[in-house]
Amino acid sequence: MNELQAILNAFDESQKSGETSYLATVVNTFGSTYRRPGAKMLMTNTGKIIGAISGGCLENDVFQHTRQNTNFLEPIVVTYDNTADEDIVWGFGLGCNGVVQVLIERLDVKSELNAIAFIARCLNNQQRGVIATVFSVEDALNVKVGSRLILNSDNTVITDIEQANLTKLLIKDAQTALDNQLSTVHKYQLSGSIEVLIEVIQPPTPLIVYGAGRDAVPVVNFAKALGWDVTVVDCRSHEATKERLAIADKVILSRREIVHKEISIDENAIAVVMTHNYLDDLEILKTLLPSRARYLGILGPKQRTEKLLQDLQAEKITYSKQQLEKLYAPIGIDTGADTPEEIALSIIAEIQTVLAKRSGGFLRNRNEPIHQRSHIT
Repeated sequence: MNELQAILNAFDESQKSGETSYLATVVNTFGSTYRRPGAKMLMTNTGKIIGAISGGCLENDVFQHTRQNTNFLEPIVVTYDNTADEDIVWGFGLGCNGVVQVLIERLDVKSELNAIAFIARCLNNQQRGVIATVFSVEDALNVKVGSRLILNSDNTVITDIEQANLTKLLIKDAQTALDNQLSTVHKYQLSGSIEVLIEVIQPPTPLIVYGAGRDAVPVVNFAKALGWDVTVVDCRSHEATKERLAIADKVILSRREIVHKEISIDENAIAVVMTHNYLDDLEILKTLLPSRARYLGILGPKQRTEKLLQDLQAEKITYSKQQLEKLYAPIGIDTGADTPEEIALSIIAEIQTVLAKRSGGFLRNRNEPIHQRSHIT
């Protein structure tokens, strides 16, 4: 279970038990920080803390803010400046040369603008959405810290922001963020200065694993640990697959002749082919290469994949250069992996690298910031 799903589950339990819940969200960062804007932590009045907004340095102090005011009704923003040595004096000792701003709010379970409830809907419905949250207001009228605008995937809007000009700008920028799938921090100069975190909520990454051998199990396990939505397709139609891979969200027992009818592949899909059967792989590639999948990895040596492509051409099945660019074979990052678990780790690492549009090199050789700053004025 990944962090966000753990937060959603904990919030659901807190409602059932009548607990009061608080949400801490990293809304802005400067310099080197452990977490980026959008990182979340759930807290309850009974002392539960789920999730993290730092490497473990800030969580307790943030929690204490909910304790200091039992009538905690208005959202607040707490700024942690780690650029000076004073953080050691005050007991944080963060070691990261940066600034973190954290929004702390009491969650209203009845509100349409409850961020956690909206995130849960996005994940459950496999849809994207945008949360725009005001976290800084200077001399601006009719706008408060914690005010929010929510953009659904169907472009419907919910907001408690009364300033029409700001609402218009937020809708435009939220739609841009949704199209680009990129969260940003915006600063608006209207009647005063207003800063807003525009956060894109992504549904779980849909991973399709073709093959159900022993080496598929750690791939599925690692993917589920990241919170991905995992489908396993077993072309051998072994009933035991369902029990052995019960952690997967879906297990499809099929045959290579009809496998293309069993599953829908959209532009978000990630596909890993590891059937260990040449004819199965050949049939699966007929579906995957022309599909809209954004990543296609094939287990096995390069020569084997080259032969698969040659055999497709022999069958008059053509593929474009663009389609081949999404093909990763041999699959995985070069980590010297040998065991199924090591190979699975290299596969998941490569997929994460592709999703993040990064190179997968050593961070010690990177001269730019680890995370690119997305602050738009």
